[in-house]
Amino acid sequence: MSLELWPTSSLEDVETIIRAVYKQVLGNPHVMESERLVAAESQLCNRTITVREFVRIVAKSDFYRSRYFEPCAPYRFVELNFKHLLGRAPQDQAEVSEHIRRCVEQGYDAEIDSYIDSDEYQSAFGEHMVPYFRGTVSQPGQKQVVYNRMFALDRGPSQIDSAVRSSQLVYAVATNSPTPIRPATSRGGAYAATEKLFKIVATGAKFDSPRRRSTTEYIVSGSKMTPQIQRINRTGARIVSITEIA
Repeated sequence: MSLELWPTSSLEDVETIIRAVYKQVLGNPHVMESERLVAAESQLCNRTITVREFVRIVAKSDFYRSRYFEPCAPYRFVELNFKHLLGRAPQDQAEVSEHIRRCVEQGYDAEIDSYIDSDEYQSAFGEHMVPYFRGTVSQPGQKQVVYNRMFALDRGPSQIDSAVRSSQLVYAVATNSPTPIRPATSRGGAYAATEKLFKIVATGAKFDSPRRRSTTEYIVSGSKMTPQIQRINRTGARIVSITEIA
């Protein structure tokens, strides 16, 4: 459900908007009074900032950073940024790699800004609408596979995103494979995958000779896949395949 702040909105309506932003951007948390961004809330109530700017402040807060950036692998951080700020799952490995590189090279604030300042955000939510889960319908210009992937990220209203620190989409996105929709109570899925072994084949690191494009194989467990992919991306290599071997 979309919520929008109008010039005629009451103070009660603004409070509803504030709660909705906290729930969406912070991943359905319990926000204590001491953790609320009182100054930013006041600015929104006074209409000196827009909902989009309030979203930006929340996403750059210590609350968000301490739960989704500092304790999480880069892959998990990026997939949650897509969920929290654009209301969808990442489309492909190129999209994820672009954001990981930006975060490494330009820093945390630049990574957050890249979603909120994007044409997609402006088209979907504009200045006054709270970002929301857009996975219930196919979006124009988006790949159909994103629909299933969103269900791997969003497991219902009782889920708290900070409770899961491992990537839920690393294998599906890296291999461009379909994501199975599993019951929320299942003990399998992404959690069971962390115990499996995978072979990652990559080619063309930036330090290779121009005349020689080497191919390198890595054997990693599912739980180690995200940091390994990050290291490969930093070398400028291209991931050719990821195959489950055990």
